[in-house]
Amino acid sequence: MIEAVGLTKRYGAKTAVYNLSFQVRPGTVTGFLGPNGSGKSTTMRMILGLDEPTSGHVTIGGHPFRRLPNAPRQVGALLDAKAVHGGRSARSHLLSLAQLSGIPAQRVDEVLGVVGLQEVARRRSKGFSLGMGQRLGIAAALLGDPQVLLFDEPVNGLDPEGIHWVRNLMKTLAAEGRTVFVSSHLMSEMAVTADHLIVIGRGQLLSDMSVKDFISANSADFARVRTPQTEPQQREKLSSVLTEAGAHVMTEQDGALRVTGLPLPRISDLANDADVRLWELSPHQASLEEAYMRMTQGAVDYRSTADQLAGFQQPQQPGGYAEPVAQQGWYAPPPPQAGGQPPFAGAPLPGGPGYAVPGQAPGGPGYAASGQAPAPGHNPYATPAAPAAPPAPAAAPAPGVSAPAPDLTKRDSDSPEDAR
Repeated sequence: MIEAVGLTKRYGAKTAVYNLSFQVRPGTVTGFLGPNGSGKSTTMRMILGLDEPTSGHVTIGGHPFRRLPNAPRQVGALLDAKAVHGGRSARSHLLSLAQLSGIPAQRVDEVLGVVGLQEVARRRSKGFSLGMGQRLGIAAALLGDPQVLLFDEPVNGLDPEGIHWVRNLMKTLAAEGRTVFVSSHLMSEMAVTADHLIVIGRGQLLSDMSVKDFISANSADFARVRTPQTEPQQREKLSSVLTEAGAHVMTEQDGALRVTGLPLPRISDLANDADVRLWELSPHQASLEEAYMRMTQGAVDYRSTADQLAGFQQPQQPGGYAEPVAQQGWYAPPPPQAGGQPPFAGAPLPGGPGYAVPGQAPGGPGYAASGQAPAPGHNPYATPAAPAAPPAPAAAPAPGVSAPAPDLTKRDSDSPEDAR
């Protein structure tokens, strides 16, 4: 069991933790929640003896961490998954920790299999992904088979399969009678993993209760009631009846009624007595995230503001492609096509509407304006004839210089060679 009594920690003029008292009992997964800067990491460092409290004390099994005999075999912790020498392999890292604590090498291979790193055990940790580093940190925490475990953001960087595995691992450890203390910002995971919650804000205790009690204490449960949409008078009638019975009724945007102050059976009886048909009558309970936000809304230190440049950029087409401005007689390529189709696929066919022959000036020979067909009898592929010029007299070759060889690539169109 972890027990903190009057725990206070100051760094100069800043008080990170103030008069914090709580207990983390074995056999349950205890979640440790709080906004950024609330003192969670400082508290966990004081539990592990890494920081000395300014006042108060914290014990594990009745003893301060520094006085525990062979502490790594009694307490396992994951505070920073990056606290690994990048040049060491996963197995070498764990083997060095095991040798310092008198743990047999066989246990190293066991925990590598537990966290799923047996295939990369001999790879250097500097090449590990964030999720692989998390698994290695969890393996280090499990190395001594401890009875007390502390995890700070254990699912950070893990894929869905890894998150599911960590969730089941913590539940299994707690079911074995161990003390499991988990700090996380993922409310969805805490809702399905933790049995008990300790919530702090600005270094002070805000809540210490079960997850179910925490949600009930920090949320307003209500009933959602819906009547036929085609009969708005039924909704108005029911609203009046429920209000007279002492309920507080609010109309939601979709036309449903949010009713508080009356249990569901009573709402059903009143609707039946008033001859009002109900399309929906369901209870609503806030999620852990909603309850947490309501509890900690006054203890948040870092709040975002509206972006002053929001909407400043001109709207673009999906994919960031700006629609080109069409010009008379010029062809603009269409946006990239889905499925890898070339961007010029579907261009206007030669001679069709909107096709401009390359190299022709607008309005010149062979030019077809956008949306117009070429002139009858005109070949858009024909090269416009150049202005006739008087033939230049053939120059005699200079003395000692042979005449240029004839171009053999030019043939008469009527020659047999060209016909072939």
